[in-house]
Amino acid sequence: MNQDNLIYRVEGMSCNHCVVAVSGEVGRVAGVSSVDVDLETKLVRVSGTGVDDAAVVAAIDEAGYDAVAA
Repeated sequence: MNQDNLIYRVEGMSCNHCVVAVSGEVGRVAGVSSVDVDLETKLVRVSGTGVDDAAVVAAIDEAGYDAVAA
């Protein structure tokens, strides 16, 4: 199966706590193998197999942030 590589713009992240919160929630989504949160660019890169885009957006929302596909 092909690896999914999804990128989201997430405004409002400003500290390491934000990184931990978003990484933790997104990392629990089925199929996700890695999460990279970049505070400077406000981008979250998600890799995995069979990753559900709506589930990732919901996980970012659960962490307290709004995500938009980049």
